[in-house]
Amino acid sequence: MQENLVIVESPAKAKTIEKFLGKGYTVTSCMGHIRDLEKKDFGIDLEKNYQPKYVITPDKKKIVTDLKKLAKDAQTVWLASDEDREGEAIAWHLKEVLKLDPKKTKRIVFHEITKEAIQRAIENPRSIDDNLVNAQQARRVLDRIVGFEVSPVLWKKVKPALSAGRVQSVAVRLIVEREREIINFKSETWFRVTGTFLAKDENGNPAELKAELNKRFSTKKEAYAFLGKCQSAEFSIADVVKKPAKRSPAPPFTTSTLQQEASRKLNFSVAQTMSVAQRLYESGKITYMRTDSVNLSGLAINTTKQKITELHGENYVKIRKYSSKSKGAQEAHEAIRPTYMSNETVSGSAQEQRLYELIWKRTMASQMADAKLERTNVTISVSTAPEVFTASGEVIIFDGFLKVYMESTDDENGNVPAGQEIIPPLKAKDNLRMTSILATQRFSQRPPRYTEASLVKKLEELGIGRPSTYAPTITTIQNRNYVVKEDRPGLEREFDVVALKAGKISEKTKTEITGAEKTKLFPTDIGMVVNDFLMENFEQIMDFNFTALVEKEFDDIAEGDLVWNEMIDKFYQPFHGQVEDVLKNSERSKGERILGKDPKTGKQVSVKIGRYGPVAQLGEASSEENDEKPQFASLRTGQHLETITLEDALELFRLPRDLGEYENKKVTVSIGRFGPYIRHDNKFVSLSKEDDPFTVELDRAVELIETKREKDRKAVIKTFDEEPDLTVLNGRWGPYISFKKKNYKIPKKVKAEELSLEDCKKIIDEAPEPKTKRGRKKK
Repeated sequence: MQENLVIVESPAKAKTIEKFLGKGYTVTSCMGHIRDLEKKDFGIDLEKNYQPKYVITPDKKKIVTDLKKLAKDAQTVWLASDEDREGEAIAWHLKEVLKLDPKKTKRIVFHEITKEAIQRAIENPRSIDDNLVNAQQARRVLDRIVGFEVSPVLWKKVKPALSAGRVQSVAVRLIVEREREIINFKSETWFRVTGTFLAKDENGNPAELKAELNKRFSTKKEAYAFLGKCQSAEFSIADVVKKPAKRSPAPPFTTSTLQQEASRKLNFSVAQTMSVAQRLYESGKITYMRTDSVNLSGLAINTTKQKITELHGENYVKIRKYSSKSKGAQEAHEAIRPTYMSNETVSGSAQEQRLYELIWKRTMASQMADAKLERTNVTISVSTAPEVFTASGEVIIFDGFLKVYMESTDDENGNVPAGQEIIPPLKAKDNLRMTSILATQRFSQRPPRYTEASLVKKLEELGIGRPSTYAPTITTIQNRNYVVKEDRPGLEREFDVVALKAGKISEKTKTEITGAEKTKLFPTDIGMVVNDFLMENFEQIMDFNFTALVEKEFDDIAEGDLVWNEMIDKFYQPFHGQVEDVLKNSERSKGERILGKDPKTGKQVSVKIGRYGPVAQLGEASSEENDEKPQFASLRTGQHLETITLEDALELFRLPRDLGEYENKKVTVSIGRFGPYIRHDNKFVSLSKEDDPFTVELDRAVELIETKREKDRKAVIKTFDEEPDLTVLNGRWGPYISFKKKNYKIPKKVKAEELSLEDCKKIIDEAPEPKTKRGRKKK
């Protein structure tokens, strides 16, 4: 009989822990949750106080069998899943499913995988915390209720196969509301005046000084008038003010701030950040990566201090103790930090090394001295006008934490590091020589769209979700096609520049690209329609305050201050009645928008969500007075229900276009469910992204047809005259057999080009029975 069995969530974590425990301990993995709510019949017993109906997931049955055998043979079972609510629930499920004897079962937790932490945990075991388990169960049950009750309403009232989620739907709301702010935004214009002057530096050499006027002009006429005054003006220093300033470092990372900084600095998605951080944690390189805490242990502070002193000297050290503002019922003991501050770098993938370096630098900077700056503000008077120019600059006197790390922001213009503008030595009444003054037309900026990082920040500010929910929430809304993350090109815009140089005023019109987007979150048409339907009919679950209140109630359950079943019941009773009322009384919603009438036919033109996505409709649905069927056309990429114009919609009905003939057969171009395509000889060829279906010509269409034919020829490895329905093909994932509209995988060791007909039939006969879409075997 083995002495000790330690069960953790992942093989990587098991491997790391096993190194520290030595003989007498067997460390194994349960591969995450071993059971979940039933997918049929709601998975919750509403009649029995909302008790969850758990089942072992099919992929975990063998793992459970193996764990039962190992647990039966062990003297002591140590449940070492993560220390948050999710980890506590995993430990509880293991205890229940494996039927572990409480006398020989111990729960241990640690927030870093080091020898000291593991030994300390084993010396201080505890029992499973039922309050944490109940908080996780409450979240799971509430989310199941919302999803299973609201999703069928969307199927009937909006479109089949849609779904709703308590946190996800609120996240979509934020993105939709921001998009509408942008759609309705009216840009204002003004003229920003900047001047370039010559002063003298410390050695008496000419030094350039750039300054901005303290007033913006609404019109070009006003800008011209001011520049006219400056033609005969004298410019002198009215005031020079020097002030000491300082900058302090940001606290160590929490889950949220790590996700934000990794997005800004490393261009990681939120899900990618959590995946890489998980690997770093499981290999013992960083502390637990799901935390609200900014606290550092005394040991961490001391080792950080030693490292700063070693690398930069004692004058760079400033010990800081950070504390979290949140209640922190779910927070781990510490912020995210390296387990060993002496390790500046670690082995692993390039992503792991980059993320580790970010965490190490942030932790180091948090215990370093403030940066000391000298900030200079200069005021320049104009002899012929009351307005003044102002210039400011910073000089770093002592770099402090900036030597290691500077926090990024979500500012569209990026960060301007300290010390970028150097002000030459000046004193009051010094005369300056003006070299140029520019009045440049500027435009007010629309609100910025959310990035994944800024959405996480907003969710955290509103109290929506917890560290463990941000990544899956953002992934889910993209997988459901309610939101897309993409780059979009900007538009060219003209702007005027009025310049005063050498005593003469001139004007130029320049161009710039504006509105370019990089990895921003955009709502899809279906996302906006679903959001509007939920806002109209389920105001409670879409309310930010309600969602934040629910999170607080989960915290109360985790603290033992609230009974989870009572919390669920308080929500469910009125909510279920609301669902039934919406099913009975609400109208169907397709996001329909009437654009006007077609000038040629007088028929109504509208846009709405169709079976396969957003479509334009020419004509109305058939009725007793009108039996003519309407025409439909899919919206093009970049067109949206809320912004498409009547002219744009009418343009869509120009398709299909007849391009001419090739090989005595007609060639047409159109847009279908999967995008624009060419049709020739009853075969279909997709257009490339560069081709426009409204402008593509016959020559280009023929080129695409021939390219597709060549590709198809190369795809065929082998055919058989005696069995024309059977073909050996080369596919995206390698060679395969196609037979009677079904595909069969060819074993890796088999050479496809050497297969005989008998070989192919044998592979087909031995292939697993095909499955339906729902995963059940066909009868």
